[in-house]
Amino acid sequence: MPIEIPDVVIDRLPIYARALTALERSGRDVVSSQELGAQLGVTPAQIRKDLSYFGRFGKQGRGYNVKRLLEELHQILGLDRTWRMVVVGVGQLGHAVLSYGGFAPQGFNIIEAFDADPAVVGTTIADLVIKPVSEMRATLTGQHIDIGIVAVPAASAQQVIDGLVESGVKAILNYAPIAPFVPKHVHVKDIDPVLSLQSMTFYLKGDQPSNGQVGPSTQQP
Repeated sequence: MPIEIPDVVIDRLPIYARALTALERSGRDVVSSQELGAQLGVTPAQIRKDLSYFGRFGKQGRGYNVKRLLEELHQILGLDRTWRMVVVGVGQLGHAVLSYGGFAPQGFNIIEAFDADPAVVGTTIADLVIKPVSEMRATLTGQHIDIGIVAVPAASAQQVIDGLVESGVKAILNYAPIAPFVPKHVHVKDIDPVLSLQSMTFYLKGDQPSNGQVGPSTQQP
């Protein structure tokens, strides 16, 4: 029976890979779990436990070979190949995603973009002609699309996601503020900056005055 790997472990692997990439570029050959943990704010025990799901990569007292571990993580994460993506929704967020130059060097290629606004359809962003979302399913039929990036309003997000799933897309990066329904074989990652900000205020609320007060009230009861 396959070992079930927690999502939080998978989420940490790209962070390890990014740190190892920086170490490799700096000329480092070996790194210990203690040093890697200190850089990332993760305990050495957590790093060792995370990596143990996938095999043995280091030797006690000698650390990890940076190049080898980075290659292994790339293979585990599928970063040793290219991935085909589409963007649905080309408002301010979608426009920024299309214009971002950091995807292609990491193997993520955006090959189609769709929008419902007639003023946007037909325009060109980053060498891609924006197509009407009504033609999305017909356009994607027969194409192998790995990832769909959804940046549409909440009201239309589920319909768009349904269309992507029916087109064979099995991974969706969802910026819409909804919890979409998808089949079990489809993986969804929700990115909601507002929720992230709301969780951050938990840590800030004790440091901030309330009711517009500048400091503690001196009024007597």
